[in-house]
Amino acid sequence: MAEQVPLVEYLVLGDDPHLTAQECTGCGARFFDRRNACASCEGDQFKKVRIANEGVLRAFTIVSMAAPGVPVPFVAGVIDCDGTSVRGNVVNVEPSPDNVSTGMKVRLTTFPIGTDDDGVEGIGFGFEPVG
Repeated sequence: MAEQVPLVEYLVLGDDPHLTAQECTGCGARFFDRRNACASCEGDQFKKVRIANEGVLRAFTIVSMAAPGVPVPFVAGVIDCDGTSVRGNVVNVEPSPDNVSTGMKVRLTTFPIGTDDDGVEGIGFGFEPVG
């Protein structure tokens, strides 16, 4: 099997793919990018926490124009994963208002996004409908 690397540092691959966040030990705010200080309380201590793999689509848009080479249309969404807000695309569903709605249950999924000249495969994430 080719070596795989995650597209973002907060995507954990392997037998149990999941997302992780930096959680402020002072107030519990969660962030997906590196932080020197908490944007909520200015604390500077964080711990890595696992994010739930299932959630509820809280908001979405169907994107019809994108950068050259990016296939459209696609669904960009905000998913509530057990209290943590995650931005990601909704995949494995036809991008139309008839097939996507707020309140729908979704789960994390991963997929290959390309392979470099050394055969290393990049892996991205999105959320797909449950059921």
